[in-house]
Amino acid sequence: MCDTMVAMSDVSRDGRIYFAKNSDRQPNEPHIMIQVPRRKYPAGTKVRCTYIEIEQVEETYAVMLLKPSWIWGCEMGCNEFGLNIGNEAVFTREKYEPTGLIGMDLIRLALERCRSSQEALELIIELLDRYGQGGNCGYEKPFTYHNSFLITDPKEAWVLETAGKYWVAQKVNDIRAISNGLTIGSDYDLSHPDLIKHALEKRWCKSAADFDFAGCYKDKLFTYFSRSRERCNCSQLELEAKRGEIDESVMMDILRSHQPGIEGSQFQRASLHSVCMHGGGPIGDHTTGSYVACLSEKSSLYWVTGASTPCLAMFKPLWWVENNPLLFREDQQEEAVDYWRQRERFHRMVINGQIIDLDDYLAQRNQLEGFWRETAHRLDAQGAGDDEKIKFMSEAWQQEAQVIQEFIDKNKDQPARPRGNLYYRRYWRRQTERLYQSSGWKPEDETEEMVDIFKLTRGRCRY
Repeated sequence: MCDTMVAMSDVSRDGRIYFAKNSDRQPNEPHIMIQVPRRKYPAGTKVRCTYIEIEQVEETYAVMLLKPSWIWGCEMGCNEFGLNIGNEAVFTREKYEPTGLIGMDLIRLALERCRSSQEALELIIELLDRYGQGGNCGYEKPFTYHNSFLITDPKEAWVLETAGKYWVAQKVNDIRAISNGLTIGSDYDLSHPDLIKHALEKRWCKSAADFDFAGCYKDKLFTYFSRSRERCNCSQLELEAKRGEIDESVMMDILRSHQPGIEGSQFQRASLHSVCMHGGGPIGDHTTGSYVACLSEKSSLYWVTGASTPCLAMFKPLWWVENNPLLFREDQQEEAVDYWRQRERFHRMVINGQIIDLDDYLAQRNQLEGFWRETAHRLDAQGAGDDEKIKFMSEAWQQEAQVIQEFIDKNKDQPARPRGNLYYRRYWRRQTERLYQSSGWKPEDETEEMVDIFKLTRGRCRY
């Protein structure tokens, strides 16, 4: 479950294009940040994606990938040309194939091989036709789906929605949000050549005149229970209300937003209806990573949490620079996972009721983010070089780490006071136990903080 949105330059505050996405996955699934440089390959080289091998191209572009740790592709990411792509799980009446390219593979392949959103659109369509889409995308339990994509560059954006090998595409005019359901009806710019013919053969519509892609191809039951309509409407309405004022802070606020009535109790109950999704119910996932891109042809600026739960995490500044020292390489998988898990410990302490001064933390977070945004825009306006940008980014990321550690240290001896109903408390207790077990940490090599956070959850909670 996820939510992705874009606001084009004519409706933003400063003429930039703003792209944003939450990645909603299973709560213990690390969401890591990887930078891959440009690479050249000899003829005949193959590339191993998540499940299948395909032909590699002669040269791949440099990319930044925000991805589940075990997946080859990514949920969202960008490349050196400012191309950004995010995908959504969608549920359709077409058969789910056991193997193929998953949606996250298609994103990475497009980022590595394309310079613009138009090129990426065409490549994903070509790969769908050649290899199909399929394969399990679940971390601790099987989960299969088809995909929709929001494809954006500093000039234009496209929505591509698929059902098996069938697809439609719609160019974005000003504001667009997508979620876990097909949204394109009869108003589209491009489509699979047999799209309507197939629907007629399946008797999903009576004639070409009454064809509606979402109406014909969507799985109504799974789409309904995904609550995608509510979340998509929330994003769209919030963007419409801010027309002409949209910037990264607006995008961050939407990614952090909750359904009416849950604000203030989001760490006591599940929230499938919220853009900032909280796990804890029989259906639904948890937001494990968040991302905002501010795109212009001159300079693009990115904001990443590198952590779950955007209503809690900090959005940190990130410019595209070669060999960014703040991002991890592909051979630094363990370090990238540990970075995410360190922040997840703080989240689990909040769930466990151990952070008694949470309001103080949120006030510090908001103050820091405001300062970072102001400084980042000033540096952009001054045309700062890579060295100055790296210095500022490094300071900001260090400030975030220091604040989180400060609140862990101050509260690590607090007794557990989890809140919420019995199901919710048991859900998070089990999730935290599994996270502790899957980490591979042993008592003799744990830090004191690791012991406190996870052992308190297991030892002091009463259910």
